[in-house]
Formats: sequence, structure tokens, C-alpha cells
Amino acid sequence: MQGGFILNKSGELAYLTVPSFTATGSVTHAFTTRLGGVSPTPYGSLNLGLHVGDELRYVVANRQRICQALGANMNWLVAGEQVHGDRVVTVGAAQAGRGAISIDDALPGVDALVTDEPLVLLSSYYADCVPLLFLDPMRRVIALAHAGWKGTVQNIGTKTVHHMLEMHGCLAENILAAVGPAIGACCYEVDAPVMEAVERVWPGGPIPARPGQPGRWWLDLPAVNWRLLLGAGVRAENITMAGCCTACCEDLFFSYRRQDGPTGRMASLIMLQC
Repeated sequence: MQGGFILNKSGELAYLTVPSFTATGSVTHAFTTRLGGVSPTPYGSLNLGLHVGDELRYVVANRQRICQALGANMNWLVAGEQVHGDRVVTVGAAQAGRGAISIDDALPGVDALVTDEPLVLLSSYYADCVPLLFLDPMRRVIALAHAGWKGTVQNIGTKTVHHMLEMHGCLAENILAAVGPAIGACCYEVDAPVMEAVERVWPGGPIPARPGQPGRWWLDLPAVNWRLLLGAGVRAENITMAGCCTACCEDLFFSYRRQDGPTGRMASLIMLQC
């Protein structure tokens, strides 16, 4: 397991990158922060979510800003509907633009995206859920998955890896993975039904959670995803953990749980270079 993302700045924009991904020279990628956008409170300022109540013009302007910083065209962006499910799909140029400026044409029922085509900007959106990013530099295949607790217990990370293997000829030992900023065990209290769902997919050993109030636990959801990726065959040394809690780091990240009301969304973005 590798530790740490790198904080990058482009003017007022601030976003995170994964050193192992950058070192391959084959992708452009980012996990955004809340900094450098135009949205007003409570979406201040780089809100990239189309579905949270922010004005469309602000969200589009914010998406244009991050795309420009990454050297991408917003027309290349692809987004899934994100329904906290486990559907994984391969996309390409034919799907470019789906979900870019309207949630209505995002790919329905999809929480994970895979491509082997350059200039297709995969995207997904977060405010506490776990972002998973994948890169096979040998086969030039990329993916991302949205893993809230429901996606996690449906093993969406493993299913994304299996999709890369079965549909694109990847080898698990070649896959680089990153577990992005998400709510940490310090702030993520869950009840018995959630813990029971985690237990059903847990491969053995202690679950990364500590007891809270009776019938409650503080769950380390990023660590759960890390362990499930190991079970999918991804090597520990190929997994980078962001190691930062979205609920704690109010200066950098939106957090649905912390805000307990309307708030913005960060994005994970990845694109193969030509």
C-alpha cells in the first residue's frame, strides 16, 4: 500500500493526483477539492455536481475550469447516473458528452466506468463516498468506480477489476489502484444493518471498525475497499490511499454528512492520453 496523493494548483484551482499514475505518463487524472470555482454558498466554490441544487451555469463553469486545467475538452466527459449500485460499463467516444452538462443524459444505472480509448474523460462525483480509480499501464485501460457503503458491500471495486480483466484482457497484478478522499472512521458512524452487510462480503479477519454507542460502529470504509481490492488480486504495493477524511477537512472538501444539508460535490476524473 502506498500512502498519499499530491496536492496540485492551477491558479485558484486545487486538485489531487496519484504519484504512481502520474509516473506512467499515460493518463491525465484528478480528484478535485472545493477550491477554485464560482459557486456561491453552500456550494462554494468548485461544485461539480449537477444534482445538488446549484445553478447549472455555475456547475458548467466549474466543470469547464477543471477540464481546462487538465487539458481536456468538456465534450469528452462521461458520467454515470450513480445510483449506489454495482453496474460497470465500458465507454468510448460514442458516449462522450453523456452527463457532461445534464444529469438527464448520464448513463442510467451506472456507478463504474471503464475505457481503453484516449480522450474520453471518465468522471464521478463525491461528498463522502469512496472514489476508486484504476489504471493498467500495460494494456492502457482506465476505470473509476463510485463506492458508497452500498456500492462497497456490492463489491463494486472487485467487479470493476473483473470487468477490466474479462473485457479488456488486463492482469490484476498490473493494475494500479487509488482510494481517494472519503469520510473516515473518525466521522463515519454506522448501524447494525450496515455492519452486517459489510460482514457478508468481508474476506476474514477483523473488520476495520471500532465500537461506538450501543448498536453503532465507526467504520473505515476506505480500508474496507482496500481489503476488497486485495481480494480482487490487486497488489498491496499498487494501491495508493489518499488517507484524508472529507468530513474533517472542511477547508478542502465538501461533506454531505458534515454539512447535513445542501452541499457541493468533488469529482474524480481520469483520461488516457494519446
